Amino acid sequence: MEIQQSEKRVQLDTYNNSWYKPGASIVKRSLWLIANALFFINPLNPSSALKISLLRLFGARIGRGVNIKPTVSIKCPWYLSIGNNVWIGEQVWIDNLTTVSIEDNVTISQGAMLLTGSHDYTRVGFDLKVGKIKVESGAWIGAKAIVCPGVSCGSHSVLAVSSVATKHLEPYTIYQGNPAEPKRQRRIE
Repeated sequence: MEIQQSEKRVQLDTYNNSWYKPGASIVKRSLWLIANALFFINPLNPSSALKISLLRLFGARIGRGVNIKPTVSIKCPWYLSIGNNVWIGEQVWIDNLTTVSIEDNVTISQGAMLLTGSHDYTRVGFDLKVGKIKVESGAWIGAKAIVCPGVSCGSHSVLAVSSVATKHLEPYTIYQGNPAEPKRQRRIE
């Protein structure tokens, strides 16, 4: 491939995300970094009840029957909403620079990532861009699967192991691959 714009280059010294509002004071963000490291990322804390209490203290909306396994990392709990009877597996990363909404009866399996932020690779400054994520009722995000910024996972959709959702997932549909493509309908008996 011949490069037509050889004089154009990424210049990270021009990176500027001053438009982004983190949604909490520097003190609150700092306290959350400590709480996240001690009680969420730390594999020695298996208590979902303690984690749920801390999330609520920092502004998350959390329903009943939520199970949060060890080594889960959450960037901004004040942008997080979790419904009832949700299971979040080990090493899940919720990188929520903006709203992440997880509805009732959702499973997010081990090592999955919900990523609300990325960068505009067409810009010289590699500008930050964010997009909300919504995981609707009954959806299953498989182990090591990735949900990209701005994606909604429809009701009872399935994102298979190690798949990457770059666009909206239709309800009751199983998706697989990178990028994830629909493979078949999900039937529940």
